[in-house]
Amino acid sequence: MILKGHRLTAFTGAGISVESGIPPFRGPDGLWSRCDSQVLDIGFFHEHPKQSWAAIKEIFYDSIIAAKPNAAHLGLAAMENDGLLHCVITQNVDNLHQKAGNRVIWEFHGNTRILVCLGCTMSYRAAEVDLSELPPTCRVCGGVLKPDFVFFGESIPEPAATKSMLEARLSDVFLLIGTSGEVMPACLIPWSAKENGATILEINTRESQYTSQITDVFLQDNATAAMARLLAALKENR
Repeated sequence: MILKGHRLTAFTGAGISVESGIPPFRGPDGLWSRCDSQVLDIGFFHEHPKQSWAAIKEIFYDSIIAAKPNAAHLGLAAMENDGLLHCVITQNVDNLHQKAGNRVIWEFHGNTRILVCLGCTMSYRAAEVDLSELPPTCRVCGGVLKPDFVFFGESIPEPAATKSMLEARLSDVFLLIGTSGEVMPACLIPWSAKENGATILEINTRESQYTSQITDVFLQDNATAAMARLLAALKENR
């Protein structure tokens, strides 16, 4: 299906990064099982930036910065390099697709690389900001800095929102990796691909909201193992 297709898009969720040491948000071992999700509510962040930032630093900046791409990320980069993969749409904010070498990436939920001042909108690279004192503040106006990813209560950033839906409509093969299909509005993207005629391939350790409804081929395995099998099959059949 991939080799006969004309436009393959990958759509990734938290499951692709689990083997890089980044826990998912949902599920029995997910972050929300031991952390209150209100710390990522934009209203709570405005009212309690120090408390929110303490959790943000632990969840994102103490673990994600050191994380490295796993074989699934590297496999997608290899597929793009070989001309098989048109782009990646990701719900993740961990920057691992960039580190792996993918070039065309739409970050539907933003990223952790940039911090933006809520006062003057000045932006900073997160790696250049001292997080030893929380909340971090702007060197220009003293305003609180916020990670440039989507909090609960915020809109999906542009152009990622528009471009992601466009890619879904244009793709004839759509590869889902490690996404549960439970997060709105991101969960609508594969549905759009299906409604526009795309073949849906899914890699996941368990059935998702998509498996019995729109998935055409379900590879039930962890991301690295399934991608290894897929890459081997592509190499053998090219």
